[in-house]
Order: sequence, then C-alpha cells, then structure tokens
Amino acid sequence: MAQVTYLTLEGAAKLKAELEELKGPKRDEIAKRLRSAIQMGDLSENADYHKAKEDQSFMEGRIQELEYLLNNATIVDVTDLPTDTIQVGSRVTVQEGDYPEETYFLVGAKEADPRNGKISNESPIGRVLMGSHVGDEVTASTPDGEIKLKILKIE
Repeated sequence: MAQVTYLTLEGAAKLKAELEELKGPKRDEIAKRLRSAIQMGDLSENADYHKAKEDQSFMEGRIQELEYLLNNATIVDVTDLPTDTIQVGSRVTVQEGDYPEETYFLVGAKEADPRNGKISNESPIGRVLMGSHVGDEVTASTPDGEIKLKILKIE
C-alpha cells in the first residue's frame, strides 16, 4: 500500500514556485551552458559540457519528482482543520517534564524542517502526536531514548 504524502497549502506553493523556476529560467540557463560548451569543440574531454549535462540530468530528475509530488500529494488546508485532534497541519504546543513548552507545526515529510519547528507526521514525535488530544500524554521512542510529552494546546 502506498504511503500518503501530505503538503500544506504553503508547502505546495513553495514546491510549485521551485518547479516553475526549474522549468523556466534554470532550464534556459543550462541550455545556454550546453550550447556554449558544444561550441568549444571536442566533447569527449570537455569538462564544461560534462558538468552541464550532469546538472541538466539532476534538474530534470528534480522536475519529475516535483511534478509527481504535486500531482499525487494530499493538500491540507490548515484553515479548515478542527482543533480538537492533532493531524497534519496542526500547530501543537507540548511540554516534556519540567522543560519549557515547545510548539511544533505538524507537516508532511517533504516539508519537514525541525530547526524551524516543522516536524513530519512520519517522525517519531509526529507519529505519536497524530490523533491525540489536549491533555493527552504520549511517549515517543527517539534515537536518544523515550520522551514523554503532554499536549497543552492544538491550533
């Protein structure tokens, strides 16, 4: 069974912008580099040509990945989410023991950015938060061991 990929509206917009940049200006830039390298002559020992082809290949792969993702992801509109149950798109405030409160924004794996408080629904903490309610205590098994979190607020 295929796993569902989630994107918030904000995340989908960022990926669409990246896709447009890659399909437009970036493709044009690589085409110019290739034309310039080809005009230099012998391609077998032309490092500029090989680098441009490598960059083109990487970029085309990224374009395919973004198109697939945008066509197959489940888009979550965070303005329509209920605030009684945690799900992708929820902003959750939790507390571990006596440590200060922390707020996480639960997103799909493709948008995760833990340093900026965006955690994946597939991460150890994200997995145990999914479906929980205010007042619940959950235990996540992380690489550093188990942590117990009390859910204080869902937005």
